[in-house]
Amino acid sequence: MATRPIWRGHLRLALVTCPIALHSVVRASSELHFHYINDKTGNRVRSVMLDAETDEEVSRRELARGYEFEKDRYVLLDDEDFEKARIDASSTVSVDKFVALESIDPIYFDTSYYVVPDGEVGQDVYTVLRDAISATGQAALARVVISRRERPVAIRPMGKGLVCHTLHEPREINDARVLLDPIPDTKPDATMVKLATQLIERQEGRFEPSDSEDHYEARLREVIAAKLKGEGITPQAEQAPARDNVIDLMAALKASLGKGGQNAQAKSDAQAKPAPARKAAAARNKAPAKRGAATRRRA
Repeated sequence: MATRPIWRGHLRLALVTCPIALHSVVRASSELHFHYINDKTGNRVRSVMLDAETDEEVSRRELARGYEFEKDRYVLLDDEDFEKARIDASSTVSVDKFVALESIDPIYFDTSYYVVPDGEVGQDVYTVLRDAISATGQAALARVVISRRERPVAIRPMGKGLVCHTLHEPREINDARVLLDPIPDTKPDATMVKLATQLIERQEGRFEPSDSEDHYEARLREVIAAKLKGEGITPQAEQAPARDNVIDLMAALKASLGKGGQNAQAKSDAQAKPAPARKAAAARNKAPAKRGAATRRRA
């Protein structure tokens, strides 16, 4: 099912432009949504704005927006104030510069949009830009105004098209050093690292979209379907590991590798089982001839 674009305009690189449209990557309608219901009447409830001091109901027409600069002290802003800060919406996404894609830490990626040609006009320019960006392994940095907010974006190739990611500002990112600096700089035992590396290599695989399935939401959908049918559903019990359980890391790594070897041996044994069956069948085919020969000797 085709989606409606959330933005339409042009992608510009120097003097080269092509019409594009941005489509949301995520389908918001696929998420589960719930309403608050009065359990006694079965009716939906509605939110009511109340003055925090007087408890009087306030209509939306009487609301203003305030920024709390001190505890319980606010500076009020009206529509004119927000208009002063507004960035003029532009219908052009101009590339500011190109950077190596791997130089952008994934923690900066926010919302993703498909960048597609808007109509047949300019498709040739679009494919040229796509292939050129792909050949260089670069990402294009630009800015686009979405919902009155200017957002920095990184545009990269994806399959036959392009995809852009809005980027978090540095002030939106928590400083990792506060959490990571306390980690000791001591080098772990080389043997343990080797065992852990072997365990990783044994479980190496390829990413599949199903790997990112939300198991909680899938289970919740089963619960809803069961309730609609008037059936019950048994919750799945899962034992959480004890946080105070002290383990021998070396022993645990060796046991994990040994368990993997046992699984591989069991699989190999299972594949080798048909051979004895074929030998037994061959023996059964030869057995009647032996019995016949014995009968002739007795006669």
